[in-house]
Amino acid sequence: MPVLPELAAVLAAASARTRPEPPGGGPALREAARGYWDRRGLHGTAGGIAAAPGAQPLLLALIGAHGGDVLMPRPCPAAWMPQARLLGHPAYHVPTPAECGGIPDPYALLETVRRVRAEGGRPKLLLLSVVDDPTATVALPELVREACEAAVDEGLHIISDETWRDTVHRPRDTVLLSPAEMCPDDVTVLADLSGALLPAWPVAVARFPDTARAAVRHARTLDILTALGALVAGPVAHAAAHALGEPDSVRDRIQRAAALNTEVAAAAHRAVLGSGALARPPEAGCHLYADLGPLRSRLADLGVTDSMELEEYLTDRLGAPAPGGHRFGDELGALRVRLGTGPLLGATPQQRAESLAAAKPLELAHVARALDDFAAVFADLR
Repeated sequence: MPVLPELAAVLAAASARTRPEPPGGGPALREAARGYWDRRGLHGTAGGIAAAPGAQPLLLALIGAHGGDVLMPRPCPAAWMPQARLLGHPAYHVPTPAECGGIPDPYALLETVRRVRAEGGRPKLLLLSVVDDPTATVALPELVREACEAAVDEGLHIISDETWRDTVHRPRDTVLLSPAEMCPDDVTVLADLSGALLPAWPVAVARFPDTARAAVRHARTLDILTALGALVAGPVAHAAAHALGEPDSVRDRIQRAAALNTEVAAAAHRAVLGSGALARPPEAGCHLYADLGPLRSRLADLGVTDSMELEEYLTDRLGAPAPGGHRFGDELGALRVRLGTGPLLGATPQQRAESLAAAKPLELAHVARALDDFAAVFADLR
């Protein structure tokens, strides 16, 4: 998406701030993050906030601060497993329910915990995302509750990645429940602002529970961020604090972007289903997750037999990245792929701005042409 002019102006006005923020972010940034979560029913103090220059260093610090083995759903964001491995923490995938991605099936979670402990492991941490990347689904509140209760009963702390919560396609029809609302003492919330609020610059924030144990983990997190040199640049922190305050212009941009992605993702979803492939209806974000297993015979004729070859084939045909499911923890033999809708919005900043402003974006010539080309690639696989 084009940079919001107001945020660009805020960043430029702070360009003389040559010193980075202190580890975990300065008072203004942390207070803005506290207010952001407070408006979403997650109350706390600015002292329980930590910020970093992007989600990856922040999640790395959070995992390092908690210790123990890490569990996560399959599929999951591409960076999760490598970060756990980088720290030397054993990590395990847990299957998701049939209805959605992002959270573990509670019974599969209990079985995985039992198995890991029987093998001498120490499962301590569960990563999940109620509004999920890569599947673009929103988990139903009852499923979130069951998964969280199972995790907490087994002594697991939960890190809830809520990066995409502000990109829900139909917010009036979608009930979004944060795990921190149900288990306030056992959930740390993570949000990468590049998901919706600040798409141009790297900032991520974490909200810790208001407990003595969480205060120790918060301090450990800051120590790790200090050791990594993972400090937010002063001008970027100023822009992030402004965005977290959610002035009218920022809220309007978020709503416009969500509405645009709702229409374009739905059109891409129809094209994928029309080929005979499978995909859950996208409910958030700017992507969808497709399973081309039903097209395996046709793909085999084209020399595509696993997700790595599928990634190469579709990236070449679509002219845009199409990462295979193996990058998200799915089996290599499964023909799954994450398809981004960003390339369908236009090839230039001007075209993307037109898409964002259009009342009927699917009728724009460049969007219609891109969707036709996208559909043709999948039609060839019938």
